[in-house]
Amino acid sequence: MTDTLETTARMPALYIGHGAPPLLDDPVWSGELRTWAAGLPRPRAILAVSAHWEAAPLSLSATAAGTPLVYDFGGFPERYYRWEYATPDAGALAGLVASVMPDTEPVHQHRSRGLDHGAWVPLSIMYPEADIPILQLSLPTHDQGRLLDLGRRLQPLRDEGVLIVGSGFLTHGLPFLREFRIAAAPPGWSVDFDLWAAEALAAGDLDTLADFRSAPGMPYAHPTVEHLSPLFVTLGAATDPAAP
Repeated sequence: MTDTLETTARMPALYIGHGAPPLLDDPVWSGELRTWAAGLPRPRAILAVSAHWEAAPLSLSATAAGTPLVYDFGGFPERYYRWEYATPDAGALAGLVASVMPDTEPVHQHRSRGLDHGAWVPLSIMYPEADIPILQLSLPTHDQGRLLDLGRRLQPLRDEGVLIVGSGFLTHGLPFLREFRIAAAPPGWSVDFDLWAAEALAAGDLDTLADFRSAPGMPYAHPTVEHLSPLFVTLGAATDPAAP
């Protein structure tokens, strides 16, 4: 990676359900992510906004090559705490992110914080060679309007070959789940919220999506909001929120 990123085809903006580390071993989930990544233009860099890094002021993860991962979970087999995903230097990407932010919102640069599982679990499947520079940008707020504005500021990075990834989960009612098998039937509140969100997303209806607290399936679908918030960064970065 040089001091600048070469221009390439415009990259999309994605919102993905990142899942817990055991999903790395689920052939369906992994297969879908791998196929999806193979159908995209190859990114020159990746900027991820994960549900698992809520921090203000706006912050970037460490740019150094091979920065160790963050194992921000508990109760899983030991091998997930030994997972490695050593990505290249991302200094050029950090410079690009800083360049699109206003003077009133400087970006704090962490020297040691690595990628958390909201980034490295899905990206390990999508780009297993770990040969693409990757940074995380923190969630500085859960205000949907401010997150949409943040996404709009990031939108020009897509023309520089940067894949923008909002990483959360469309429903995240873990306290209300009774079965954790991958093949388990989804609970009604999850289905109801999914259907509501699919309709609003298909219409590009940002006002309805921002009013998610009134949606069917709430508050069970999101007893806390951090897994839905990255969606609004993605929608802000989208060329057309009504388009896939």
